[in-house]
Amino acid sequence: MPLALNLEARVNSEVRSQAESQADVVAATATDLLEPSSRRALQSVVDTAAKSVRGRVLIVDASGRVLADSAIPSHVGEDYASRPEIVSALKGVKVQTQRSSKTLGEQILATAVPILRDRRTVGAVRITQSVTAVNAAIRRVEIGLGIVALVVLAIGLTFGAFIAREISRPLLRLERVARRVAAGELQARAEVEGSTEQRSLSSSFNEMADRIVRLLGAQKAFVADASHQLRTPLTGLRLRLEEAKAAGVSEAAAREIDAGTAEVDRLAEIVEELLLLGRAGEREQPGETVMLDDVVSDAIDRWRGSAEERPILLGIAERSGGAAWCAKADADRALDALIENALLYSPAGGEVSVASLPGRIEVRDSGPGLAPGEDEAVFERFHRGSAGRAARGSGLGLAIARELARAWGGDVTLRNRPGGGTVATLTLPEAQMSPRRRTSLQT
Repeated sequence: MPLALNLEARVNSEVRSQAESQADVVAATATDLLEPSSRRALQSVVDTAAKSVRGRVLIVDASGRVLADSAIPSHVGEDYASRPEIVSALKGVKVQTQRSSKTLGEQILATAVPILRDRRTVGAVRITQSVTAVNAAIRRVEIGLGIVALVVLAIGLTFGAFIAREISRPLLRLERVARRVAAGELQARAEVEGSTEQRSLSSSFNEMADRIVRLLGAQKAFVADASHQLRTPLTGLRLRLEEAKAAGVSEAAAREIDAGTAEVDRLAEIVEELLLLGRAGEREQPGETVMLDDVVSDAIDRWRGSAEERPILLGIAERSGGAAWCAKADADRALDALIENALLYSPAGGEVSVASLPGRIEVRDSGPGLAPGEDEAVFERFHRGSAGRAARGSGLGLAIARELARAWGGDVTLRNRPGGGTVATLTLPEAQMSPRRRTSLQT
């Protein structure tokens, strides 16, 4: 666009300059050719000049009558004294103006200069050019430039898209590998390719993945060692306490031994939950389609005895026939933690209900509920909330449930019930099943 605008300005300027220069040349040449005997030579001069400027050239005498005309030779002798540019030129003034021609019905550029002899005006030269023709020529050039610009732009975009694709392709492959690693495929590695920066990024990613594998291996080894090293002494301590009680002690000592045994059991439970929490982020079992109604029914059967001892009414509130994609053992363990938590905080004679809904399971209790701001704090390890400080528990159940759910793309959340109590929601990714498959699983 700047080139086209500059071209238009330059062409207009050159046309005007050429017309004025050519008029000066014709005027200088015609000074000695105004006599009747030189009319043929004068006509040759205007014809030559007309071809040069691509316009009409005519010469008038001092009275304004035509002596030579390149366009219409028959106009020789006609009076042009009324033409505004001729009037100015016969007064000795050069003039160049753009005006509308009534004869041609278009815009013209008129250039007129006086013919001087001994500093006296003896005639004038007028050159007229069609502005419309000049503008049409400029437009043709501008259209040509526009076409060239579009072709260049198209070529640039094509090559730019190709180069961008070549540059981004290694990054896209690296992103896919990163997603595989995030999904648990820790052996996936990125191909070292592309530019220097991309190769460095791929190498750094592979080094990071190798380090993650080493760290997870060290964590698994620690979990295995801790499992063995902690369980054995705790079991031995419990046996010694039982033997001490069986050996015969006073009633007060027996009570202390029973309290110590309970603390050992509690410590063993905390150790088990810590070990489970350490493995919660890993998928040790493959995913499968799990019917949430079955998960709820099995959990109710497992916890019915504990609920009756309280006594607390434990039952199923709703069934939806929904299905989730996860390991059933992880779903069972997460739901166990939520039901155990609900039974722990519900008062004797209270009620705990479990609802199977599409994509989630809700455990609704009749406990004191959550204090303001505790809806996330209770998921911290060993945090039991204001209502749980007087209750027995390790403070790890909710953290374990959330870690197990998030390992499959789900979550665990808590909220207060409008009528009192708490609602714990276990969300799991829904399984994609056909209606026939869903019906068969329900059956």
